[in-house]
Amino acid sequence: MSDFTLGAKARAAGYRLRGYDSVGSTNSEALEAAASGDPGGIWFVARQQVSGRGRRGRQWESPYGNLAATLLIVPDCDPTLSATLGFVAGVSLSRALSAILPNGLVHIGIDGADGLDGQSRIALKWPNDVLVDGAKLAGILLEANKLPDGRQAIAIGIGVNVVAAPRGLPYPAISLNDFGVSRDAGEVFDALSDAWTEIFGLWNDGRGTGAVLEHWRASAAGIGAPVAVTQNGDVVRGIFESIDDAGRLIVRGEDDRRIAITAGDVHFGATASAQS
Repeated sequence: MSDFTLGAKARAAGYRLRGYDSVGSTNSEALEAAASGDPGGIWFVARQQVSGRGRRGRQWESPYGNLAATLLIVPDCDPTLSATLGFVAGVSLSRALSAILPNGLVHIGIDGADGLDGQSRIALKWPNDVLVDGAKLAGILLEANKLPDGRQAIAIGIGVNVVAAPRGLPYPAISLNDFGVSRDAGEVFDALSDAWTEIFGLWNDGRGTGAVLEHWRASAAGIGAPVAVTQNGDVVRGIFESIDDAGRLIVRGEDDRRIAITAGDVHFGATASAQS
């Protein structure tokens, strides 16, 4: 076991914690707990994952000292709203990192697109990445299992590059340590657990989804910029207009049609123009 602790707000809200030094996958631990009858409201946190997962079955590399955290919840909401928990996680992580990164440390620019006019250090990239200075600092992965009573158990996995970023990726990645920011994974988790408590309260079993999405849009990078979205080998190009109230990416196509995207790999700016 490891020495992680919950933030004061998370403790007051009744969250529980299971910490590890190293684990196969925090998402797997969470889903196994759900299958065993855990009611949710528990974080599974580790300094290293050896079998971490990313989107679309990709491996999520997690060197020792980084943060791997998964929250298991069984929300009391329409199952169609469960996907918006990814935006709750994104806003929460953005808030937590804003409290950790020094002001004015970096400027935003994703694939050449400055979506926040250079005014913020942290940007949320649809659907589930957190970037700093154009490079991926953190990722989010939601996985769900249906319970015998018909409800969904949701594992909300969050990985943050604290001490080191994976190498050899098809996109730039960065760690807090690369910026000279010396933080322990436990400090990052403490801030994250409290920020989640606030934003999840705002979400309010899906009734506050609109408010959460407004916060997400305020931190979104690439709005108004060229975008290319790859879906099963096909590429949709246009201008990134916004995300709608269901959390879909809205692209103004080259023929001026508004296209709603529910999933895909997103590239902005010059990279978008170069995508084939």
